[in-house]
Amino acid sequence: MVNMARALTLLSLSLLLGCAVSSTNNSLNYDVLQYIDPLIGTANGGDVFPGATLPHGMAKAVADTNSESSQGGFTLDGSNITGFSSLHDSGTGGLPSLGNFPLFPYAKCVNDSIDGCKYPKKERPVSFDNASVIATPGYFAVTLATGIKVDMTTTQHTSLFRFQFPNGDPSDSPLILLDLTDLSDSRQDNATVDVDVSTGRMTGSGRFVPSFGSGNYVAYFCADFKSSAGIRDNGIFVNSRATADAKSLKISRSINGYPLPGGAWVRFKPETDSTVLARVGLSFISEDQACSNAEKEIPDFDFDGIHSAAVSAWKEKLSPIRVSREGINKTLLTNFYSGIYRTMTQPQDYTGENPLWESSEPYFDSFYCIWDLFRSQMPFLTLIDPETVTKIIRSLVDTQQHLGWLPDCRMSLCKGYTQGGSNADNVIADAYIKGLTGGIDWEAAYAAVQKDAEEEPYDWSNEGRGGLQSWKSLNYIPVQDLDYIGFGTMTRSISRTLEYAYNDFAISQIARGMNKTSDAEKYEKTSTYWQNLFKADQTSFMNGTDTGFRGFFQPKYLNKTWGFQDPLMCSNLDNSGSICSLQNSAGETFESSIWEYQFFVPHDMATLITMLGGSSTFVKRLDYMHDKQITYIGNEPAFLTVYQYHYAGRPSKSASRAHYYIPEYFGTTPGGLPGNDDSGTMGAFVAMSMMGLFPNPAQNVYFIIPPFFESVQYTSPLTNKTSTIKTVNFDAEYKNIYIQSATLNGKPYTKSWIDHSFFTDGMELVLTLGRNESSWGTHAANLPPSLSTQGSSSIE
Repeated sequence: MVNMARALTLLSLSLLLGCAVSSTNNSLNYDVLQYIDPLIGTANGGDVFPGATLPHGMAKAVADTNSESSQGGFTLDGSNITGFSSLHDSGTGGLPSLGNFPLFPYAKCVNDSIDGCKYPKKERPVSFDNASVIATPGYFAVTLATGIKVDMTTTQHTSLFRFQFPNGDPSDSPLILLDLTDLSDSRQDNATVDVDVSTGRMTGSGRFVPSFGSGNYVAYFCADFKSSAGIRDNGIFVNSRATADAKSLKISRSINGYPLPGGAWVRFKPETDSTVLARVGLSFISEDQACSNAEKEIPDFDFDGIHSAAVSAWKEKLSPIRVSREGINKTLLTNFYSGIYRTMTQPQDYTGENPLWESSEPYFDSFYCIWDLFRSQMPFLTLIDPETVTKIIRSLVDTQQHLGWLPDCRMSLCKGYTQGGSNADNVIADAYIKGLTGGIDWEAAYAAVQKDAEEEPYDWSNEGRGGLQSWKSLNYIPVQDLDYIGFGTMTRSISRTLEYAYNDFAISQIARGMNKTSDAEKYEKTSTYWQNLFKADQTSFMNGTDTGFRGFFQPKYLNKTWGFQDPLMCSNLDNSGSICSLQNSAGETFESSIWEYQFFVPHDMATLITMLGGSSTFVKRLDYMHDKQITYIGNEPAFLTVYQYHYAGRPSKSASRAHYYIPEYFGTTPGGLPGNDDSGTMGAFVAMSMMGLFPNPAQNVYFIIPPFFESVQYTSPLTNKTSTIKTVNFDAEYKNIYIQSATLNGKPYTKSWIDHSFFTDGMELVLTLGRNESSWGTHAANLPPSLSTQGSSSIE
């Protein structure tokens, strides 16, 4: 629970933010950083990293807490601080990741003895003043209950901490320790630390395991300290005891599962108003490279200069998008720009820090997981930061060329677990159809995605696709499949079938663009295999009552007979304890129900609508799922269902759903996210929904709804052309949320969607709004394209 001081602070903040922005301050030339709150998502399982970092930076400095939900390091849930570390991920769910080599400060040790300080992580947690927490792009600060103020900023590979100790007895000697641990206590054997007797420099490394993957990784550090008083003494600690007689330590994991506490410490001479700067260089290559990174990036411990540079980096990255502030509640601006900010903390740029193979290509890490990222985050980054997306695509292809397969999830230099299909295919296709180049070898990229479709890896729990023999012979993934080519959990037969079909469609998009006609036709055909698991007479009951809908996906066996899974199993309403994840006992859908997966045919909604009974019944199904809360907006499969009304000629209902979910489920408090942020995917859903243009990934389609602002201005980083979305009859109470008519570059525009050229060619979209639904975007020629209609859509 957030304590009373924090609650009062949040109340005061909400009252302040609740005031509408003055119409006299409506220029689009404003500093967006004022509307970014990194603390959104630091409670209620948001798992957001709120600390100091650069866009896609490797160094991520923040206070770590002993919360059960500390995946991002810091939480505002009443937990205590255990240290300050420099490697983190954001919004990942699962087990906490990274948090390696935390520092921890003491103003003094009891009786001026080094054994008077507490060294083990479980013994040293300290509370903090919630009101003292400050988080802004490139900066984080907190004051501990001991009176020590700690603030921090970063460069790409280096953190700079500033420890300001309270005035006390003039003889007090501050001490800072460095612990050879991480957030998950996953350290393996033989971590090391060495302390330089004269300078206090600490260098070392540790081997750890990833939070959602296989294997292990080694991280290296180089910590230097600067104090005007100078160093008094230093040494190492093991368990609860410290010594100044030893300067090196090599420590085992221990025999009881919990890593043996160990590390190093440095103590400083007494000084009034004592301040100590700690510079921590990081590397995955070597101690020498960690030191080199620190010395090159922060040569003179200039805290204010480093902070200023971080602020400038964030301003530049956030420059493409500006929205009108006319009559807008500030909380909406905070929600919007904070969402954008979170999309740029991950994936992380580890270029030059990859020890696994030598390459001149970029290397990005922390893809948690592409099953999530392809739906909103990566398409959004293609708009705001296409240069980085280009590097990410090159990194994915380079990873495939050296490890054999495109990743579906990757973290800490390790292979993550595959959740569904081979979803890097979707990301690569999305970049291709939106015209990204920038050094991408598209022939190599195509070979990589095609391999996903044609070859089965030995360990498809980590990469690629399983069950390809059945896929090619039966044209679906059977429940209880016989697969002796590769290995993974024999579950998720429905979701894997649907996702493989969509992955193949993504591949066909690239093939079509590269004039590989026969391949395009082949993968367009295999992208229809989802139909083979549709059982036209399948019913669904809720609490014993027939929902009235017929036709749902169902599992099918190797002998082509039907199995059964309750369509509501693993839905938001399922309280039976059912499992739909990666366990051997899991169901045939992943992290979702058949009710929700019935809508996952993003590439051929026209055929799906026909199979589900036509557009009117389709709309009723969508309404039923949302109104009965079968779906949950805190999980990514829900995103597209908000906008699929467009395919049934009801774009107004998409607008209504978007305005319900935002801000009902997405707020600006620490607990303001409906689930973990999934590396910025939730932030991208908010940002693109509020812009009024939401993507259908791997397709050149953005659904149009009224933006949450009177106008939106976007400047392409690639073409430097500015596009605008303007509204007529915009009202801050959001009663006018239905499009009555539209113009594009001054000409009437009746389609309910728009393609990527809007963002690159500098167009103007003007939307006239009203309080009632209209006929705009409802006719057959106005609907988004589907595969089966070859560029057009049909409607009853």
